[in-house]
Amino acid sequence: MKLKEISFDELEKFALTTDEATFHQTKGWAKLKEYNGWKHYVVGLYENDEMKAGALLLAKHVPIVKKYMFYSPRGFLIDYHDFELLKIFTKEIKNFAKERHGIFVKIDPYVMYKQRDINGDLVKDGTDNSDTIDNLKRLGYKHFGFNLMQDSLQPRWMHTITVKGKNAPDIMKDMDPKTRQILRKNERLGVKVREITRDELPIFKDIMQHTGERREFIDRPLSYYENMWDSLHDDGILKILIAEVDFNEEIKNIEKEIEALEKSIKERREKYEDKSKPMNEKKYHSKQEFEKSEIKRLQKNIEKTKDMKEKYGEKPILGGILFLIYGREVLSLYGGSKAELMSFQSAYTLHFAGVKYAIDNHYDTYNFYGITGDFSENNPLLGLYLFKKSFGGQVVELIGEFDLVISSFWYHAYKISYGLYHKLKNIKR
Repeated sequence: MKLKEISFDELEKFALTTDEATFHQTKGWAKLKEYNGWKHYVVGLYENDEMKAGALLLAKHVPIVKKYMFYSPRGFLIDYHDFELLKIFTKEIKNFAKERHGIFVKIDPYVMYKQRDINGDLVKDGTDNSDTIDNLKRLGYKHFGFNLMQDSLQPRWMHTITVKGKNAPDIMKDMDPKTRQILRKNERLGVKVREITRDELPIFKDIMQHTGERREFIDRPLSYYENMWDSLHDDGILKILIAEVDFNEEIKNIEKEIEALEKSIKERREKYEDKSKPMNEKKYHSKQEFEKSEIKRLQKNIEKTKDMKEKYGEKPILGGILFLIYGREVLSLYGGSKAELMSFQSAYTLHFAGVKYAIDNHYDTYNFYGITGDFSENNPLLGLYLFKKSFGGQVVELIGEFDLVISSFWYHAYKISYGLYHKLKNIKR
């Protein structure tokens, strides 16, 4: 078998035949990483004319020394269960990186560790890929363990919904009742979702800026989202959806509800006054009073909506999500909402729009992406998981990060300097 540099077209053709394919191995992703100083190589392992494995290798210069760190995002495209194939590919990759002054090669394979259910519990007799970890360790890869929190380059824990062979009503059946209620309420209130264009990227940046200030994280600059768009959008990988509320439509919908209630009260009163058809006195008054109170509540909602319309405009933006779409899944990468309009809970409507897109376009999975593996009540990030869990689905645990060390001396020197760099960076922040 022979390792050689190949084109992105060759890699993609092979990638889409595997279970490990993600947007991380695409030409667009490599182009995006170039903005942050990463070189890239595309390699394939061939037996005669048949490709057996492939990878996108990113390389970044390590300051001071003329060395490089290599990273294969979401790992190699290979059958990790085939030890002999993995052994040959590892040897070839190691030599390839060594010839280009590599210190190590990091991978974080898109391979599930052990199958888990919606609660994060192991599924009895479920899929178990422990042998992939054993194979990598036998070949000298350094495993970074089974972290529970979000402290790796890419999330090790995710929450997904399998949408293959399902429709939207099927998905709604598996949701928490509260989630269904919020989705239906937002539909009544006139919450709409639409895709933005490139010149509207400042809208999404503004959403993320507000979210970062509220959640105390530093958002990326507008140029980052522009680079993402330019690298991924035209290939159909990137899509950004925003949610808006049409206050005029909301007022019309509430007025229709009031009209229906007034009609119901009138018809019930006419039947009650028609003595030829006796009605239960207690039930009659109870229903009449209830629907009158509902009218009062809805009238208050109209006044409240009019106030919000005056304050925020006729069609304010509520929130947005950036999706990455590739291979067999639709993935929600970043998202946020405006604090002053959080009562609409637009994230529910936006995610469900992503789910419906995955169904309509015949993808297998909708991926909510990162959660933590700590499901205890005292985990400060538990709410993130509970929100995603409310849509149904399952927890996915990946096998984690590995380093293939090429030079032990430079690897240890790099680890020391990397730790010091981040410590100083945190102090500065």
